[in-house]
Amino acid sequence: MTASDFRRIALSLEGAEEKSHMGAPDFRVGGHIFATLASESQGYGNLMLTPEQQAAFIEEEPDIFLPIAGGWGRMGMTHIRLAAADEDVLRGALRTAWKLRIEKNQKTVRDRRAPTKRQASATSKPAKHQ
Repeated sequence: MTASDFRRIALSLEGAEEKSHMGAPDFRVGGHIFATLASESQGYGNLMLTPEQQAAFIEEEPDIFLPIAGGWGRMGMTHIRLAAADEDVLRGALRTAWKLRIEKNQKTVRDRRAPTKRQASATSKPAKHQ
């Protein structure tokens, strides 16, 4: 696979759009990044995964997936070796990152709608004493 394939597949996911972050192409859904081509010159695409998802991908395909160096990698950010991946693997990996981002976006919306403890206590009625 190539960077062009990465871009084509990422943009085929519902609601995905291409933007730029620090001069590198990134792919977003709901305004938030799920993948980038920041390491394109090294032959990698980058995926925003959980550490658990990252570990599963690396265990299954260690020649294709590896953690990004340092703290980003420990948080789940993962390289995919584009030349080693086939269409199904790349599509599945991008879909996983996209789905995770959608779930995080939905959680953020739910959290914003939920009243804070202070708001909840201010609107609750005092108990009546008998």
